[in-house]
Amino acid sequence: MSLARIRSFAFSGIEAVPVEVQVQISPGLPAFLVVGLPDKAVGEARERVRAALTAMGLALPPRRVLINLAPADLLKEGSHFDLPIALGVLAAMEVLPREEIVGYAALGELSLDGSLNPVAGVLPAAIGASTRELGLICPAGQGGEAAWAGQIEVLAAPDLLSLINHFRGTQVLSPPLPAGVASDEGVPDLADVKGMETAKRGVEIAAAGGHNLLLIGPPGSGKSMLAGRLPGLLPDLTPFQALEVSMIHSVAGMLEGGRLVMRPPFREPHHSASQAALTGGGQRARPGEVSLAHRGVLFLDELPEFPKPALEALRQPMEAGRTTVARAAAHVTYPARFQLVAAMNPCRCGYLGDAARECGRAPRCGEDYRNRISGPILDRIDLTMEVQPTSPAELSRAPAGEASGIVAERVDRARAAQRARYGDKGPATNAEADGLALDMSSEARSLAEQAAEKLRLSPRGHTRVLRVARTIADLSGAEEIRRQDVAEALGFRHRMPGRKI
Repeated sequence: MSLARIRSFAFSGIEAVPVEVQVQISPGLPAFLVVGLPDKAVGEARERVRAALTAMGLALPPRRVLINLAPADLLKEGSHFDLPIALGVLAAMEVLPREEIVGYAALGELSLDGSLNPVAGVLPAAIGASTRELGLICPAGQGGEAAWAGQIEVLAAPDLLSLINHFRGTQVLSPPLPAGVASDEGVPDLADVKGMETAKRGVEIAAAGGHNLLLIGPPGSGKSMLAGRLPGLLPDLTPFQALEVSMIHSVAGMLEGGRLVMRPPFREPHHSASQAALTGGGQRARPGEVSLAHRGVLFLDELPEFPKPALEALRQPMEAGRTTVARAAAHVTYPARFQLVAAMNPCRCGYLGDAARECGRAPRCGEDYRNRISGPILDRIDLTMEVQPTSPAELSRAPAGEASGIVAERVDRARAAQRARYGDKGPATNAEADGLALDMSSEARSLAEQAAEKLRLSPRGHTRVLRVARTIADLSGAEEIRRQDVAEALGFRHRMPGRKI
């Protein structure tokens, strides 16, 4: 009887859970069995391993080959178990040295000719291997991604044969270098937006404090144009944030070329997206749009057209900064600290308030359309702005507005003030701060209390007004929140339909 071991990983959210691949070759009827709660992709690995060995001129011994994936009560999903199973079989066949293989973790998908295909989750697997003082074996195209884990030995091989030659001393696999940083795809410039000064002011405040933003206006008024330019105002991610965001994209199989994500992500799903697509789920509990937008912007255009269950599922992630996909077998949690930017028409036809185009059901059509957005969702919106279309004369004659670079400098100074105030372990932005602990003048506090009573703001709404006021003060360089900061923040606060002031 021959026994060999090698490590691999399963994934629970962005956490790499260690799995030991145990291979036993023993006398008995020829068989190739995989146990340890494998899914269909893992179970099919036996055929890919058999074909890859045949392509190299090797064959499985005519004995009983048993693969155990420990711990046996943890569900194993994905084709990345192909490589550790193949290496374990080769070590049990004494083609590879067992004492060396045990010091590595491996993941990769096998082709029928023995070449290695890319898989999801290499970056968190490399970090998991590093914390356990293991080396990592992965496909050649993902060596640069694994190298971001730091002090770790990475063997990035194009195929199974090169790994055999490396361990037998006839070939040396060079250690890969980190893959670099993902390039900025070129965000449109805010200077292209003419007029709409109030709307641009709201976008600047939202960018400076990470606040949720809702744009309401008729078709063609510039809502999507404004939202698309907000990412260009945001500062780069910190190293910790970049690693966290990149790990999410790696698990989702979206880390292109293994390059680290340094810019805040911008996600804009179609309004037909399901609840699982937004918050995460599916058969393998993949991250949803709220997690892919972590530390970035989630733009929901045509907000009332999204399915109601999908919108209501955003409540908990908007508050907690994480989303949990619950299954009977396990609970998977993904980070989801995103900035929501939404756009909608004032009514279904889009022209409520326009005397020349308004439909005969006004104002009832507008009320019915707005009522598709529930009160709890609206209460989580920090800034609400009505965007009116710019006249043709203004479009042709108005000068270009401030460039994104100029506004981004002000946003960066405001973010620097927030980092100095909260520290490295505190909230990343004002949108996450405790509103009751913010410094403000007595006049500002009095106005905030009076407005909360008159406008019937919820405690959450009152706190969010103070957070926006703190951002406005940061943009002006003020040490404490002033009365005018609270007044401007209240001007952006959404008033619930049907409420009397």
